[in-house]
Amino acid sequence: MIQASSTARLPAGLARRILAIARERALPAGARLTELGLAADLKVSRTPVRAALKALEATGWVKAGPSRGFVLKRPVKALPEGHEAVADDDAALYVRISRDRLEGELGAAVSEADLVRRYGVKRSLLLRVLGRLAEAGVIERRPGYGWEFRPAIDSPAARRESYRFRMLIEPAGLLEPGFRLDPAWVEAMRARHRAALAAPWRDTSSVAFYEMNAAFHEGLATASGNRFILMAVQQQNRLRRFLNVHWTYGHQRVLVNCREHLEMLDRLEAGDRDVAAALMRRHLEGAARLVPQSFVAA
Repeated sequence: MIQASSTARLPAGLARRILAIARERALPAGARLTELGLAADLKVSRTPVRAALKALEATGWVKAGPSRGFVLKRPVKALPEGHEAVADDDAALYVRISRDRLEGELGAAVSEADLVRRYGVKRSLLLRVLGRLAEAGVIERRPGYGWEFRPAIDSPAARRESYRFRMLIEPAGLLEPGFRLDPAWVEAMRARHRAALAAPWRDTSSVAFYEMNAAFHEGLATASGNRFILMAVQQQNRLRRFLNVHWTYGHQRVLVNCREHLEMLDRLEAGDRDVAAALMRRHLEGAARLVPQSFVAA
């Protein structure tokens, strides 16, 4: 029998993200997981994807397929919400690094030794979090030594521009002629939002909340059927990751976000795409109004 807690023993990063992809796409038992497809989704080479799939095989979540590759042994919705997410210690450090980078306490280039001293953590924990940040596309190894943060939305003006851009792109995506909503994705997304509405809020909850929020907007961009809209939303998700992980608006704003997302899904399922597009614009306008004049991430 597969134990849900077994995911805590998986190598940090890719294995959890593969499970998250399976959950977001509501993949059924027997769904094929290819190294090539996952490498493209995760923006890494096939070698680490192969290692992550082997780790998932060892814990019973996937098995070797009839041909080359792996298949999912059971739907990931069987895994309790949040078990595939980053551990509390990892999330706490992730949030601290995000905050310090946004507030100018960390420069563009950092070393592992300096970060270990600054945060008083074990190198193994630091490397797990740096690996997760690298997989998210917000930091990368420097040639030969240290790490470097990639460009991000790091000022109030840039954030307002980002929202203006998203107001142009995301509502339009809902009106694309090729728009097709996957019912399984909607069901999975509803479940994640209901769980977020019911769960108590902690500072480290911001990591899982951002991942769910990003998955919602990216999923609707995927449904648009327009690859360029999807690419634009994916880029925005990467650039705004730190801003949303360093969450300063508390639980009430989380509840508002979740309810607005669910209202959009209701309208889309009813075929009211014009209304859903208007709701998306209002949703983004509301978030944009929260951007402060002086930089404190929200």
